[in-house]
Amino acid sequence: MVVEEAVDGREALEKIDTSVPDLIFMDIKLPGENGLQITKKVRHRYQDVPIVILTYYDSPEHREAAFECGANHFLAKGTASEDVLGLVESILSGKRPCSQNAKLE
Repeated sequence: MVVEEAVDGREALEKIDTSVPDLIFMDIKLPGENGLQITKKVRHRYQDVPIVILTYYDSPEHREAAFECGANHFLAKGTASEDVLGLVESILSGKRPCSQNAKLE
């Protein structure tokens, strides 16, 4: 497993374009373009890459904006590690997530 980290949206897009990941965790607050803007760009380029917004900004408005920008899931920072692990496992195995925080279709 390879885990990459980016300091801002520009670097995140460069890394994603260099090696398309199996899963993206995106914060809303990033230097430069925010995580929602970057999510929209990633979604436009790579429709099938799962994107999880992981942020302190847990409000109905932020959740709605995240899904409108193309995020597949939304988790508040502080979510139990077991829930995060369960979501990651379900995404990577292709199963439907069971988390209350996950967007269910």
